[in-house]
Parts: sequence; C-alpha cells; structure tokens
Amino acid sequence: MIELTSAAQDRIKALLDRDGKLATHGLRLKVVGGGCSGLQYQLGFDDAVGDADNEFRAGEVKVIVDDKSAVFLAGTVLDYVDTLQESGFKIQNPNAKSTCGCGQSFGA
Repeated sequence: MIELTSAAQDRIKALLDRDGKLATHGLRLKVVGGGCSGLQYQLGFDDAVGDADNEFRAGEVKVIVDDKSAVFLAGTVLDYVDTLQESGFKIQNPNAKSTCGCGQSFGA
C-alpha cells in the first residue's frame, strides 16, 4: 500500500517519541480536496482508528489511512529529506497525474 523510507520512519519516531506518544499514536496520511490541482495531502498524528481506516506498521511506526484516501495512495512512498536547502516529508505518488507549480497539491 504505502512505503515509508527509513529516513521517514526515523523522523516520525523521533517526533512521536519527543511527545511521549510513540506507543499510542500513529501517522495518519490522508487525501483531501483542495489546492490548485484538486487534491492535497494531510499528515498528522492520531490515536484513533475507525471502521473505515486501514492500519499497518512500517517498522516501529503505525500508519493509518482511511479507505477513501487509500485509493489515491496505493504505491506511494513517503520519504524525509534534510539538506541545506530544505527539510521535510516528500511524497512520491504514482497515482498523481499532475501537480501544481508550488507542489502542494495534485490531480489524479
């Protein structure tokens, strides 16, 4: 479904561990309407898993994706980069047919 690189796993673990939530929370990755290309990603930490959610583990990180978002995220790779020019999560989504100029949204 979704792959997290070791760099992404390490960064997520560090953020959750810093707040004492590694054992209770997971990364929620969601696709919502918005942006100039129609769809955008939301990443956050969540401790609730509902009936319409898919839950899996990437190493020590729990990942939560709702059924609607899973359709858009199949085959996606989540990475974390930290260079002199930028730092942050990067999403490589094979289902994205187009992206906007600023890179904040995509079309599928």
